[in-house]
Amino acid sequence: MVKRTSFEGDACPIARSLEAIGDRWSVLIIREALFGLRRFGEFQNKLGMAKNILSTRLSALVDHGILTTAPASDGSAYQEYVLTEKGRGTFPILVALRQWSEAFDDRPSEIATILVDREKGRPVKKLELRAEDGRLLTQADTTLKPRPAPRRRSAG
Repeated sequence: MVKRTSFEGDACPIARSLEAIGDRWSVLIIREALFGLRRFGEFQNKLGMAKNILSTRLSALVDHGILTTAPASDGSAYQEYVLTEKGRGTFPILVALRQWSEAFDDRPSEIATILVDREKGRPVKKLELRAEDGRLLTQADTTLKPRPAPRRRSAG
């Protein structure tokens, strides 16, 4: 098996994100954790993945601080996988992927669910990228520039 290249030290934040969550199984595990799954067996049953692959992906998500382990909430000897703040922070990423698929999938009528506001039961509005002043931005409205160097503290 070919060892994949690590993006951990890459200067690009997208590449660094992919190091933590860029694997399709990892994204699906996070999706299920966002919907409340916590146990190894629940993930395995829902996703139908091999136990060795699931174990490897869960360990990687724990190592990256996206999941943490905790004693089972029912007091049994099992452990549960719980999303951390960093893990819960992936929610907008998954919504963006979902909305992209809904807009560009070849067979959108086959998508089984819609994302709705729990309180109102209405579909969630499409994510938008906005400038600090509220203007709607497209890719053409943005650019990359070097990050300013950190300020040095003066001695004394």
